[in-house]
Amino acid sequence: MKTFRITLLALIIINLGFSQTSAIKIEITGQGDPVLFLPGFTTPGSIWNDTVEHLTTKSEAHLISYAGFNGNPPIAMPWYDTIKEELIVYIKDKNLTNVTIIGHSMGGNLAIDLAAALPDTITRLVIVDSIPCMRELMMPGVPESQIQYDSPYNKQMLQTEDTQFKQTATMMAQNMTNNKDKVDILINWIMEADRETYVYGYTDLLKLDLRKVLNKVTAKTLILGASFPSVEVAKSNYEKQYTTLANKSIKMASNSKHFIMFDQPEWFYTTVNAFLANE
Repeated sequence: MKTFRITLLALIIINLGFSQTSAIKIEITGQGDPVLFLPGFTTPGSIWNDTVEHLTTKSEAHLISYAGFNGNPPIAMPWYDTIKEELIVYIKDKNLTNVTIIGHSMGGNLAIDLAAALPDTITRLVIVDSIPCMRELMMPGVPESQIQYDSPYNKQMLQTEDTQFKQTATMMAQNMTNNKDKVDILINWIMEADRETYVYGYTDLLKLDLRKVLNKVTAKTLILGASFPSVEVAKSNYEKQYTTLANKSIKMASNSKHFIMFDQPEWFYTTVNAFLANE
């Protein structure tokens, strides 16, 4: 009973510390060179469990989850920048070296930011269906200054009833994977997100333009793109936006939407392992 109470107290302290100060939650497994696994928006670090199991190189996996998602307490805005800064501090405090980062979507954005900030520490990147400036694709020509937290759209999203919000979440999920068995999982991740984090965090992502820091990245980089809406259109977007990233290769997944690891898992594992094994 005494041991149980001590364990419970430790968990309470950890949870209180996270809710007060931390934008990230981290699970570490395995031994070897460190690999940081960064999920996308609303997605938990556990999405990488299957990838970790399929890696053929020995590694110490650091699975990251974000504040405001998957039951983790929210933080104040700016959300993305706080996550980025805490990840930089984490890498430095842990004295991590020869770091590989595997990031999906927003996790790919963070990977670029971290590699630009720590070029001597981050040696390899795997960027999974992530574009440096999402705003340029969705709102061509719109400057960052026009993207604000206080907007009519954000107000509407914050006030939307759960039933209507779930309809939006369902349409989004269906457009992000061809794997019908995964659609409900994506919907649940969206629905359980803290609403303000969801709304304002997405605003943070629309503000991003990482094209201006690509020339600071020295890490060897593998970019994996989904074929949606077509291979030709998607690959052209990647080539244009990643023009100034020097040490890169771009590979496109066939018959895949945003969650490549759901739609083409075997191709994904094989391609990632080949990249990591090729020193």
